[in-house]
Amino acid sequence: MLVIGSKNRSSWSLRPWLLMTESNIAFEEHYLPFHLPKWREHIKPLSPAGKVPVLIAGTLPIWDSLAICEYLAESHPEKHLWPADVAARARARAICCEMHSGFMELRTHCSMRLAEAMPAPEMTPALLRDIARIEDIWHVSLQVSGGPYLFGPQVTIADAMFAPVVSRFTTYGIAVKPVTEAYMKAIWELDGMEQWRKGAHAEVAAGVHLAMPPKE
Repeated sequence: MLVIGSKNRSSWSLRPWLLMTESNIAFEEHYLPFHLPKWREHIKPLSPAGKVPVLIAGTLPIWDSLAICEYLAESHPEKHLWPADVAARARARAICCEMHSGFMELRTHCSMRLAEAMPAPEMTPALLRDIARIEDIWHVSLQVSGGPYLFGPQVTIADAMFAPVVSRFTTYGIAVKPVTEAYMKAIWELDGMEQWRKGAHAEVAAGVHLAMPPKE
């Protein structure tokens, strides 16, 4: 069972959900939108960290997006969620970790609002550095792999980790290079992304799209 939060706002929930959906790994979705009354009371019994996403594998809770993806790669080696080549796999892990812990300017000024169109933020030097670094990661990966995804013809953990960035660039109308546009289009047109967007648009239609998990 994969426990996720709001589809318009929860970038971390999108990552393992998209990976499992695109890799045809069967799972039960447990949807806890952030506007749900007493949200903390619902998530606490499921996630030791009190956050989403969390994968419940039997009796084992796994409560971090990247840890979930690593668990899935080990549990489903036939799905090739990491690149087969040792060097490519090392690079994939490096860029996933960079995404996991970095790009704070982008996170701060371009929060995920997947089903919305927002005005572009002030392009500070720090934000421009984040955008340039992401584009560089994508360009180098695509040059080596040949695309359409970061490590070849199949969606991997790396694509899932960067999928919310695609949504941020789209939401805020960030100007990017043609190579970036092509990659963004490939991710945006994934069946899994289309399914997730429908959920996000439903939240917008219901007027609950701005809700975020309550702070302790």
